[in-house]
Amino acid sequence: MTQAFELFVASRYLRAKRRQAVISLITVISVIGVAAGVMALVIALAINNGFRTSLERSLLGATPHVVLLEKEPSSGIANWRDLCARLAKVPNVRRAAPALYGKVLAAGPIQSAEATIKGMPLDGQDFREHITAGEVGDLSNVRGLPGVVLGTHLARRIGMRVGDVVRLISPQGELTPFGLRSSQTRFRVAALFESGFYDLDNQFAFTTLPAAQKLFSLGDVVNSIELKVNDLEAAPETARLAEAQAGKELGATSWMEQNRQILNALKMERIVSIVTISLIQLVAALNILTALFMSVMEKRRDIAVLLSMGARRRQIAQIFIAQGLMIAAAGIVLGLTLGYGLSYLADHYRLFALDEEIYSLSYVPFEARPIDALWISATALAVTLAATLYPARSATKITPVETLRYE
Repeated sequence: MTQAFELFVASRYLRAKRRQAVISLITVISVIGVAAGVMALVIALAINNGFRTSLERSLLGATPHVVLLEKEPSSGIANWRDLCARLAKVPNVRRAAPALYGKVLAAGPIQSAEATIKGMPLDGQDFREHITAGEVGDLSNVRGLPGVVLGTHLARRIGMRVGDVVRLISPQGELTPFGLRSSQTRFRVAALFESGFYDLDNQFAFTTLPAAQKLFSLGDVVNSIELKVNDLEAAPETARLAEAQAGKELGATSWMEQNRQILNALKMERIVSIVTISLIQLVAALNILTALFMSVMEKRRDIAVLLSMGARRRQIAQIFIAQGLMIAAAGIVLGLTLGYGLSYLADHYRLFALDEEIYSLSYVPFEARPIDALWISATALAVTLAATLYPARSATKITPVETLRYE
């Protein structure tokens, strides 16, 4: 009953017609300020979450989570079959597969371009969900030629379509009596893939492991062992266990180490956004403090009457605290509605385009998570509560006798 009385009086004070219009104006500005801070924080975090999720979904969908490489370059990893069998038993590892990377020159009808070819087992082609044209079947023989899967931007640069024949020229050629001669192999384009990351789609091509070994004039060796893990966040620990299992000749790096710069930039951007946008909340809290001070001054006679009728000073303080929290609650509801609504529209309709060559993404991704609404709302209410304490304390110091005598 006591709390109902305090809330009732606080809501009446908010709805009552003011003798001083400036108090109503400051109250409206306070609501807008809280809403602006909440909305800006929701959108900033949605962008940060969107970029990180895009990194994990697009990039990690077509690249390994943990990579083992030779610490000292040599002729390659010859015992890769035994290594893959052992590494597949490491905790958190979903799959272990060999890979052979190398630089080639892709020659097409329009122009030639440098590319990175990756040879991998057919059962390790985990980029199938990114295929945009053609299909990945038996790449060992596609209409009489070894098959290759090209990134969409790479294919566009050199003028390749599904079914066309592309020449891949390797600088690691054959040794002849006349010296080292670059080798070239004709591949048929079986499919095109698009991961969503420009650098990957503009540079990479995939083929079978035997075809890549033949292209680079190598024996049955690979230059990396790639692991897919179940828990992405535990990838560093998995890399450490895999390195211990592989031996001292190989070193392991996780996707977090490989993308350290991007992840650090996202982390710093998140911190800066929270700190900067929190200043908006502080300004809104100052507006609420001002509005409550002026409300206390305007309601001095009413407060005196309530005290003379038996209201406790604690109840008077709670009336103005409740008034401030109501202002903040209105701003929070408005801010969350606008923030989540705008984030959904911006992501669904891809309203903000990006230059893929610079940002590796074609648009700004937004991912507004429901859990963020909880701590954003709690933070806004906590800042507002701190701002209401001093005006509420001032209201409890009003003396009924003196106030009613002179007013």
